[in-house]
Amino acid sequence: MIILHQIDPIAISLGPLQVHWYGIMYLLGFVTAWWLGRQRIRAGRLPGVGEQAYGDLLFYAMLGVVLGGRIGYVLFYGFADLMRDPLMLLRIWEGGMSFHGGLLGVVAAMWWWSRSHRTHFFDTADFIAPLVPPGLGFGRLGNYIGGELWGKFTDGGWGVVFPRAPEFANWSAQQLQTQFAAGALERYARHPSQLYQAALEGLAMFALLWWFSRKPRPRYAVSGLFALLYGGFRFLVEFVRMPDQQLGDHGYLAFGWLTMGQVLSVPLIVLGLFWLWLSTRSPTLQPQLPAAAEPAKG
Repeated sequence: MIILHQIDPIAISLGPLQVHWYGIMYLLGFVTAWWLGRQRIRAGRLPGVGEQAYGDLLFYAMLGVVLGGRIGYVLFYGFADLMRDPLMLLRIWEGGMSFHGGLLGVVAAMWWWSRSHRTHFFDTADFIAPLVPPGLGFGRLGNYIGGELWGKFTDGGWGVVFPRAPEFANWSAQQLQTQFAAGALERYARHPSQLYQAALEGLAMFALLWWFSRKPRPRYAVSGLFALLYGGFRFLVEFVRMPDQQLGDHGYLAFGWLTMGQVLSVPLIVLGLFWLWLSTRSPTLQPQLPAAAEPAKG
């Protein structure tokens, strides 16, 4: 069934203030991570860390996602635009966030927090890893609602016609609806790659990582599985996702199919395998319930 994308990316308009669904999805991702992480903090899964310290960690991680995601996008995908217009780095509302850049931002935040709390970095990383996929899933849903980061053309029968795609640059909404109703837009149907990524990076990764981390695992194991799963899923989806046209030959860096997303995902796959191997000779952090608060006196 071919679908014409007609979702308004703006969720709420209050005068000049516009709240986009993409921002709401980011908020849902952080709230979910906070709620899930708090349950595990209360279960002692990060010994010596209370809810306030965990809240600080999540706040720094949030800054890492936003700053790292934006800086990473500009460096990996829009460096030429940055050279022409340096202020575009600050215009986050125009779109453009990179997962790999956001990941580096979160890594930097976790390293700083772990050092200040004298916690092994990978104990922190193993704790945080299962909390990330819901945010990835919500983010990809935000991409779909915004009608961006669409896939390649498909004749599979389940494609989506995205009005923001370049082939409709001069079309009005009325033209699109009329031609779609007449069945004339089937050849423009594209893979809803955002939904593929939401299912893989969000739902599947969360289910696997949450199940895997339900009991204590050796250090590096959960982080390794996260890196391996994300790198593998992203590498595969890139085959049906439109590459960034500003890079290379029609967006491809080599061989007529290699994308920047795949290049950035290969190190994650390698690191994931290395960390899983390293976990076979590493200690396991055992849960330690937080000390009960002393009863009030008087």
